[in-house]
Amino acid sequence: MQLEQQQQNGIAYLSGGIGLDESRAIQQTKGYNLHMTFSTGPSNEYVPDINVKIQSMQGHELLTLNEVGPIVYVNLSPGKYVIVGTRNGLEQRSTVEVKGGAVRDLNLHWSDAA
Repeated sequence: MQLEQQQQNGIAYLSGGIGLDESRAIQQTKGYNLHMTFSTGPSNEYVPDINVKIQSMQGHELLTLNEVGPIVYVNLSPGKYVIVGTRNGLEQRSTVEVKGGAVRDLNLHWSDAA
């Protein structure tokens, strides 16, 4: 299974992970230093309908993705970033620091009250 690399503002990313084959394929992909997964509820079910923004610490939007997930891999320059995930109007924010050569894992979780 081949996942399609995409780019926005010069930033390469992959989104997918729906179904076992696709989630295995994306987890074997190398070359991305931020690995994000999106889950919900008490059983941590993967969710594929997340709007994600990656911003610089100064608030500049670098990457805006709509209806992505449950796994998104991004290749970012080393530095600190603010990740904003929105699902059903509920926002999750996280600050991550990406360092050269290291992979940073981030899970955004919504406790589904909907």
